[in-house]
Amino acid sequence: MTQLRVDIVGTRGYPSYYGGFETAVRKLAPYLADQEWDVSVYGRSRREPSAGPVGDPRIKSITTAGFDTKQLSTLSYGFTSMLRTAIRKPDVALVMNVANGFWLPLLRLRGIPTLVNVDGIEWDRAKWGRLAKAVFRLGARCTARWANELVFDAEAIGTRWKSDFQRDGTFIPYGGEATPPELPVEPGLTARGYVLVVARFVPENTIKEFFTATPTLASRWDVVIVGSSGYGGEFDDWAQRLDTSHPRVHWLGHVRDDARLLSLWKNAGAYFHGHSVGGTNPALVQAMAAGAPVVARDTVYNREVLGSNAVFVDADPTAVNDALSEMMEREDLEEVADANRARAAEHYSWSQVCAAYHSALLALVGSRKEDKS
Repeated sequence: MTQLRVDIVGTRGYPSYYGGFETAVRKLAPYLADQEWDVSVYGRSRREPSAGPVGDPRIKSITTAGFDTKQLSTLSYGFTSMLRTAIRKPDVALVMNVANGFWLPLLRLRGIPTLVNVDGIEWDRAKWGRLAKAVFRLGARCTARWANELVFDAEAIGTRWKSDFQRDGTFIPYGGEATPPELPVEPGLTARGYVLVVARFVPENTIKEFFTATPTLASRWDVVIVGSSGYGGEFDDWAQRLDTSHPRVHWLGHVRDDARLLSLWKNAGAYFHGHSVGGTNPALVQAMAAGAPVVARDTVYNREVLGSNAVFVDADPTAVNDALSEMMEREDLEEVADANRARAAEHYSWSQVCAAYHSALLALVGSRKEDKS
């Protein structure tokens, strides 16, 4: 039987430790190779240093050119990757991010079926200006028109797409993996004795409200901050000031070591998840799988993932402080942790996620063959 070929477009490459898309590809690409696929992953010519394994040698990493700026990186790298994919003509393409919707006609003209993960509702994100929001919205319209099949990482995202663009798709969330029991507590911290946040420093992640609450929290507990803006700026400066002026505040920057990050989630007394837009957030799913007690921004997406086993708050510094304090003071933290682990294992395992992607890709290849016959 001829080996099927899939090109994966729209991430920073393989292996990469940058964000949710990259995490998904790190799990999915080897899974597809195990199923006898020929897998190629497109990436950027300048990626962040890897602190993890070098990756599976069966996965072909292809880098293309682009502009490394906040405004142009996704569009420029997306274009060169999609152009290269059109030339290579694989059996199917997995495309991440609606910003690449502009370039889908390149693949359609070549008869390459596309499965597009639409990600969150990017045009609702506060970090983008008016022009960028308009670009993402137009990219979504192009995706709705030109993509063969869509993937929604949350049921609520699917509802939004059906309402806004009259498109259905397949629900495939992100996954989490169980935390090894032998992972040690981060030096200088105690198990269940610290508050943790893991997030990119953008307004819609409730970073301002968390940072405002941090000095009060740090008067009672250690506060660990993982993340950065990626480009420097106001929030990075604020995190640095908190780290310098409060001995119990620890800003670790962007942590690329999976084992270290899993240990931080596993041993946290309270994990704050302030993401307000997007669908199923991979950091939240992994925090649940690691057994972190969660205080989350009150959104339809976070409620979908967490169910009833969390404290939900509005974007208010006092509410954030009170909710995290309430969680830290609970005597049943281990029961909360066990419930989160069980929910993650039942609904958000990587084996389920990868199998769902595999089925969707096979269906597209099958429909293409039927069209030709």
